[in-house]
Amino acid sequence: MQAGIDIGGTKVAVCLARPGAGAVPPAILARLAEPTAKAGAPEALAQQVLALLARLCAGQGVALADLAGVGVSSCGPFVRRAGCIEVANPNICGGLAGPAGGVATNDWTQVPLQAPLELALRGVRLRIANDAVAALAAERRWGALAGVADCAYVTWSTGIGVGLCVDGRVLAGRNGNAGHAGHSFVGDVAGHAGLDAPLCGCGNRGDVESLVGGASLAAWLGRDAPALLAAAQQGEAQALAQVQLLCRLLGRLLYNLVATLDLARISLGGAVFLHHQALLLPLLRTELAQHFPALTDGVELVAAGLGAQVADYAALALLDG
Repeated sequence: MQAGIDIGGTKVAVCLARPGAGAVPPAILARLAEPTAKAGAPEALAQQVLALLARLCAGQGVALADLAGVGVSSCGPFVRRAGCIEVANPNICGGLAGPAGGVATNDWTQVPLQAPLELALRGVRLRIANDAVAALAAERRWGALAGVADCAYVTWSTGIGVGLCVDGRVLAGRNGNAGHAGHSFVGDVAGHAGLDAPLCGCGNRGDVESLVGGASLAAWLGRDAPALLAAAQQGEAQALAQVQLLCRLLGRLLYNLVATLDLARISLGGAVFLHHQALLLPLLRTELAQHFPALTDGVELVAAGLGAQVADYAALALLDG
């Protein structure tokens, strides 16, 4: 039995699964989820993860020590303290941008993850990776990126995350943070349509996540992602114009990835995208196609092949092989 843990800015989910074989993904047997812990001491997040895992194992009659492995797919960025991974995510750690950031109300700047999990699991195989990189692995193994050597996975959810693969090699970077393109910039939007560049939870002002991430839309555009996208789908002119702006901004990021890495296919997931892909995917494809055909011709933008389960499979993909 394997366990998969998905840590996001909005929720934490834990699942138990039987390993798959070949192109067959693991069989998920049980799952629990809760809103992400953001109060108390920084150790609260790891304690929440362990409590969910213990509850799930007890419900299935499985001892923690008998798990074949635990894969953890977590939002980042990551920092290392004494060689162990800690999480410094702007949607969890309120201390990164301070009270003006308005994303999390705590004063955390990073939270321990690897050390408390290793201590509690006592020798059980543990793998931790950035959630977008883990989702990339799952999409390459069982989803829409299978057989593609030059590709990316992009999540449009609470934040914006990216996993990158070039020449069949997944990019990691110095601290496992390769792909944090959500904290890059795609233009100066100050004054655009009468809007000021918003403050990201990381402290940047006007980066992609602050403009497009689901957690940022209510403060910047006046409506949260579900309300804004529902209004756009119903034909409301202002909402549709705002969604087109979001896709223009994210589309620039997609183009930058293609132009920099010469990608062949990008798989898109995350709650914001997957719940509204019929509206968003054509807009993103149109935006990408407007830029330098020598680089963009033939590049495919597709929905995540694993759909809404991509986050669960992402954690389990870390244990594959």
